[in-house]
Amino acid sequence: MTSLKKVNIGICGLGTVGGGTFNVLTRNAELINSRSGSDIRIVQVGSRRTNPACDLSGVGVTDDIFEVAANPDVDVVVELVGGTSIAFELVLAAIENGKHVVTANKALIAQHGNEIFEAAHKKSVMVAFEAAVAGGIPIIKTLREGLGANRIEWLAGIINGTGNYILTAMEEQGRKFEDALEEAKALGYAEADPTFDVEGIDAAHKLVILASLAFGIPLQFDKVFTEGIGKLDLQDVAYARELGFRIKHLGIARQVGKGVEVRVHPTLIPANSLVAEVDGVMNAIMVKGDAVGPTMFYGAGAGDEPTASAVVADIIDVARALNCAPEARVPYLAFNTAEFSDTPVLPIEDVETAYYLRMRALDRPGVLTQVASIMSDRGISIEAIIQKRPQSGQDHVPLIMLTNKAREGELMAAARDVEKLDAIDGDVIHLRVEYLDR
Repeated sequence: MTSLKKVNIGICGLGTVGGGTFNVLTRNAELINSRSGSDIRIVQVGSRRTNPACDLSGVGVTDDIFEVAANPDVDVVVELVGGTSIAFELVLAAIENGKHVVTANKALIAQHGNEIFEAAHKKSVMVAFEAAVAGGIPIIKTLREGLGANRIEWLAGIINGTGNYILTAMEEQGRKFEDALEEAKALGYAEADPTFDVEGIDAAHKLVILASLAFGIPLQFDKVFTEGIGKLDLQDVAYARELGFRIKHLGIARQVGKGVEVRVHPTLIPANSLVAEVDGVMNAIMVKGDAVGPTMFYGAGAGDEPTASAVVADIIDVARALNCAPEARVPYLAFNTAEFSDTPVLPIEDVETAYYLRMRALDRPGVLTQVASIMSDRGISIEAIIQKRPQSGQDHVPLIMLTNKAREGELMAAARDVEKLDAIDGDVIHLRVEYLDR
């Protein structure tokens, strides 16, 4: 029997994902080795704290993660420390020492991936990051390999479970955003500081990676339009339902004539669409290719072992490709960097989509005609209208509109003009609408 080649692993970080990775590698060692054709072993762990869920017997342990990056016995450094400063230094140190790298760190890849991949290319080492997007859903491999024959037209999805849990609670239980957020914290779905989740930053980190893989453009996190869910009102959730929609916090990337849209924001989508039915902390991503058509990928977007599943899959891929010439390996971002497109990421003002509008209008004849006229002057057509009766003692009513597709810059200019009308009280609330069928 041919002896298996040894592949020595150093894990940096033994928290939730690090502990899960350690346990999956240990528990499924025989199966993993059979699939990889290698003898994969954890030889060192770098962590400031031990994890009682992990049996570290026979494994070298250090509280200095840079010791792992410099260890001559380590072939693959698994970075699971999080953040972007220390992790960036660690990954560059590992690459400089000729180590291959596996990471679950979406912020690191989104913000520093271009530099990391350039350094790795010079050292002919691999950097794998499947777990950086959507936890256990193999969406990176899907875009890099499975859909390699396709020209990707668009992708859209729920890529942050915390935000999806909050929106589900708002819709199904009628809970205010603040109450749903507190429940998410109590259940461990949201961090003590939930800013990255509820403001869309976490989703933006993931989306910029997906957009780069899909469209062959460099990572450009600073150009992602990002809008959170903290200002969503329960009445908009209810009106969306009345119109046949649900509100989801989506990451959307689309190739259009002038460039690429890369945006994260609350979005109305048809209630009967597959993504609309994804509730709680689950993730789902739709990808449309010119050859395959629409596809959808669903699963756990976080958690110790779902994320560990993706980390270990990357370790297996690295082990399989160790003896391949660098030019025979799958490129980090699906395209060779020399083939990257200079297609621009569009500013939000140039994005075209449909819109949901809500305003408080004086209950008198002619107001709707005024609003419709302003919209028409900007080339915006109205598809549907809901006008509520005034409550007792009130002279203003909610006026809700759905528009057809319009350029955001024109829509916002029209909204400002509407707000100037004497008959309109307050701001015009706007939410984007996507049908996910074209």
